[in-house]
Amino acid sequence: MTTLLVLVLIAGLIFTAVIGIYNRLVRLRNGTENAWSDIDVQLKRRHDLVPNVVETVKGYASHEQKTLTQVTEARSRAMSAKGPENRAAAEGDLTRVLTNLFALSEAYPQLRANENFLSLQKELSAIEEAIQNARRYYNAIVRDLNVSIETFPSNLIASTFGFDKKEYFELDSTAERSVPAVSFAS
Repeated sequence: MTTLLVLVLIAGLIFTAVIGIYNRLVRLRNGTENAWSDIDVQLKRRHDLVPNVVETVKGYASHEQKTLTQVTEARSRAMSAKGPENRAAAEGDLTRVLTNLFALSEAYPQLRANENFLSLQKELSAIEEAIQNARRYYNAIVRDLNVSIETFPSNLIASTFGFDKKEYFELDSTAERSVPAVSFAS
């Protein structure tokens, strides 16, 4: 009788531990999905702002069509990219062409003085910071999930219930890792 009670107690503890580990993995997986959604929202804000920047620049530098076209094409690629790795590459391209676009303002003093352009520059700067914060949070949650999936005993539960590691949202090069310089002060 005592042996049966001990076995039931041990089985109950194991069952409780499995439930606890499973629930932690679910929380982490849902956290990564939520964090990715936050990144997506910030990137959408950025994508929505780009046409306004292009139109403002077009009014002052219409003969810079090549740069304006590159920005529009990079925005389209970034909007259609799927998954953290592809998304990071496309966003890195968009950052590069936006940097080129903002560099044009140096040649157009009227553009630098335009209130709408200054407002767009300030808004883009705030969005870039929000993207960086969202990316940092997402990568922290992904790290926690991936560590849980790889460590014992949670790796047994993760493999049993089909939990997969997630990709980090990283930019390719050091130049892309920095926020684009969008200062238009003289």
